[in-house]
Order: sequence, then structure tokens, then C-alpha cells
Amino acid sequence: MTVVFECRTRSAIPRAQLFDASRSIDAHTESMAHSHEQAIAGVTSGLISLGEEVTWKAWHFGLPLRMTSRITELDAPHSFTDEQIKGPFRRFKHVHEFSDDPDGTTLMTDRVEFQAPFGLAGRIVERLFLARYLQKLIETRNQYLVEDRSQREA
Repeated sequence: MTVVFECRTRSAIPRAQLFDASRSIDAHTESMAHSHEQAIAGVTSGLISLGEEVTWKAWHFGLPLRMTSRITELDAPHSFTDEQIKGPFRRFKHVHEFSDDPDGTTLMTDRVEFQAPFGLAGRIVERLFLARYLQKLIETRNQYLVEDRSQREA
């Protein structure tokens, strides 16, 4: 069974700048420092683009995990999609959308669809734990992307 969730984040950062920050391997690595995420193959720094891949190594649930994702769609600066091509999930798709709100802010919307491995046990884990865990990771990354850069550099 596929689990779907959505995160919405508003920011004063202009859409094009936030779009690029979301494609930044370096910003992702910094935002996920608590899980020791590292880009170890493919695009390992800078901005990832259409058709490019990155392999991540990280620690989640006390286990070392690897996941390779590819950018399968890109419409700058409106949206891009990354999908797992190898890794721990049966399926993982993350759609990133960016729009300008009438109030002058940028709305960043993340739509995540995934399926855990392990049949029925995986479906139980998806619903009870994994969806909330992944949503918290996305929210943490988004907060990092939209927080005041001057505070980080001070």
C-alpha cells in the first residue's frame, strides 16, 4: 500500500532561490547533519539537475542506509521530482513544488509517496511510524532552507 503525505512551507525567500536551495546537495547534507547524511556517489555537491543521480549514505533508526535517487522531472523554478532507483523502500517519490502567493511569500509544497518493504509488516510500520518520521525529516530540511541565513553564518 502506498503512503502519501504533504508538507507546506511558506517563506520570504524568492521562488527561484528557494527552488535552487532545495536542489542543493550541500544544503541537504547540512540540514541532515543529525543523521550523518553524506552524498557518496553521483552528484555529491552543488545543484542536482534533470536526469542526474545522487547516492546518500545515512544513519536512520540506528542503521546505516544507502539510497540512490534520480531527478526524473524538472520545471525550473516551479517543480522537480526525485525518485528512488535503489535503496530501502519498495518505492519512494518526492515531488517539490514552488509557487508565489499573492501576499509576496513563496509556498514550497513537498508531496511524498512511498512504500516500505517487508509486506504486511512493512505496511504496519509505514502507517504507525515511518510516515511521521519521514514527514519530520522533510519539515526539518524545509526549516533549515527557509531560516535566516545571516543567523547561520554568525
